[in-house]
Amino acid sequence: MAESTPLKSLDAVIAEALEVLKRGGLILYPTDTVWGIGCDATNEAAVQKVFALKRRAEAKSLVLLACDLDMVARYVRMIPPIAVDLVEVNDAPMTIVYPGAIVAGASGNAAFGLALATVAADGSVGIRIPRAAAAREDDRPVSAGATFCNRLIYRLRRPLVSTSANISGEAAPSDFAAISPEIRAGVDYVVPAALSPFGRFDDSATGRPSQILKLGLDGEVEIIRP
Repeated sequence: MAESTPLKSLDAVIAEALEVLKRGGLILYPTDTVWGIGCDATNEAAVQKVFALKRRAEAKSLVLLACDLDMVARYVRMIPPIAVDLVEVNDAPMTIVYPGAIVAGASGNAAFGLALATVAADGSVGIRIPRAAAAREDDRPVSAGATFCNRLIYRLRRPLVSTSANISGEAAPSDFAAISPEIRAGVDYVVPAALSPFGRFDDSATGRPSQILKLGLDGEVEIIRP
């Protein structure tokens, strides 16, 4: 009987993904919801590659992932107090659309801020913090994809673009096998579908897009996607 090939370790894959992200490349990676296409959210050229691969209109902004609220605070002008409560108590994957994104090159911040293409026309930006064991003191279950994302973003030290791994207008893939060959061939690095010690990422992800809530400066909440 042939021996099975050992799974790559989390640390090894994160190192490989980081190398690609830092040189402006695209990765195909697992999240706490669906498989996503990712890049450094502060790199305008990389973000444009994502739009081109997905054939997505630039009028449609992209969701970003951050490892914690401290990171979010570096890229938005204000975090409404209700956002802190929502992040702390919510169990399900939740994207919050914050007002007042900080864009690279705007207001004198030439070397700091998000790529303009990640920000909506009204200046808002959608950011999700995947739940991870290191970020919580309770024992509620944490998905392998959330843990992978948080560790990768922490090492990258900046937000990560997270858009579903499909051509715009097509259904988001519910698992790795459903990702089209065009998308797989269009990125610079594909995270293995299984890693040690997690096993298969598809076994712990929701397979559904996150809830989206849009916050106003005065704390008002609009449900964009339940």
